Amino acid sequence: MKVLHVITGLGIGGAEQQLRLLLRHLPVHSRVVTLTNPGPVAGGIEADGVPVTDLAMTGNRDLGALPRLAGIVRRGGYDLVHTHLYRACVYGRAAARLGGVRRIIATEHSLGESQIEGRPLSAGTRALYLASERLGTSTVAVSASVARRLADWGVAPERIEVVPNGIETARFAYDPRGRRLVRGVLGLPADAFVVGGVGRLAPGKRFDRLVRAVAAVPEARLLLVGDGERREELRALARERGAADRVLFFGACEDPPVLAPGGPTLPELLSAMDVLVSASPDETFGLAVVEALAAGLPVLYAACPAIEDLPPEEAPGARRFDGSEAELARLLRAFPDAGPPVRLPQPPAARRYDIARSADRLMSLYDRAVHGPFPSPRPSGAPPVTRRLP
Repeated sequence: MKVLHVITGLGIGGAEQQLRLLLRHLPVHSRVVTLTNPGPVAGGIEADGVPVTDLAMTGNRDLGALPRLAGIVRRGGYDLVHTHLYRACVYGRAAARLGGVRRIIATEHSLGESQIEGRPLSAGTRALYLASERLGTSTVAVSASVARRLADWGVAPERIEVVPNGIETARFAYDPRGRRLVRGVLGLPADAFVVGGVGRLAPGKRFDRLVRAVAAVPEARLLLVGDGERREELRALARERGAADRVLFFGACEDPPVLAPGGPTLPELLSAMDVLVSASPDETFGLAVVEALAAGLPVLYAACPAIEDLPPEEAPGARRFDGSEAELARLLRAFPDAGPPVRLPQPPAARRYDIARSADRLMSLYDRAVHGPFPSPRPSGAPPVTRRLP
């Protein structure tokens, strides 16, 4: 099977890195087109053996991109086109039809309660989305919560499939050696209480609340893994609250690394933490929470569909809080009082969201779209390998 993936951009982000992980586990011939911004994740995908083409789109209204993309589809002889993120879904579905491919699957990664990909929802956004959605075969939601939002938006429920995001679960297992090494590299004392935050430093993630809460807990240090437009504002806030020496900005961390890591990897950074906090009030999945649980960390979260859609016993280390700084500070103060941190075993939630399971579900959807309602059998025991197109 030959599949063309179309995505809006390939800078470091959840949807972008999720695509790379899936490509490593899907047993199909894959190629990727990015509409713009062939960032670090593009390099990682190419290092894994999958070609990436940059369409060099100049803006949302660069209509010249449509025939260019349709030409790529037509020349490639693809069985299926799979689109990711709003702009790629709108342009990719139309280009697939113009290029002669009618089997089109779109993954909705970032539809929140009031925003899509960090932008406020509008009537125009919704109308364009629904118009282009009808050109496709089906729409994949990354969580049951996103599936409900799609149905509320007007997407026919029978066209919605849930294929959750995933992680390479085994890679995130707690590593005491990695903990010692990372703390040494970052200058964190072995006995320090380290609060972690992972994600893009953008307004919707509310890392400012995390900075204020940590500033109110003198025993705590904060390790932020990510980059974005709020970085300098958060630095200034830490200085204003007298906690500049207790807030460490690590920067963006591509996972998995493109090459042999020259510094700490994301699993090692999680091993160096004692608790992870996700203060974002509007998430579509909550990948950082799942990764932290796989690392044996207790987690405090304001919103996480990946966990909220499961029975509580599948994620015993996760606790929801009301999103306020006062409540967060109160909960963080209890950790140092409880004594030395104890790592939890990987919970059922982490195993449920293993990327191999997500790839298998997506492959069944591909088979059904291309071959009909009965999936073609896969060789027993055959490892999933993404192959380069000839």
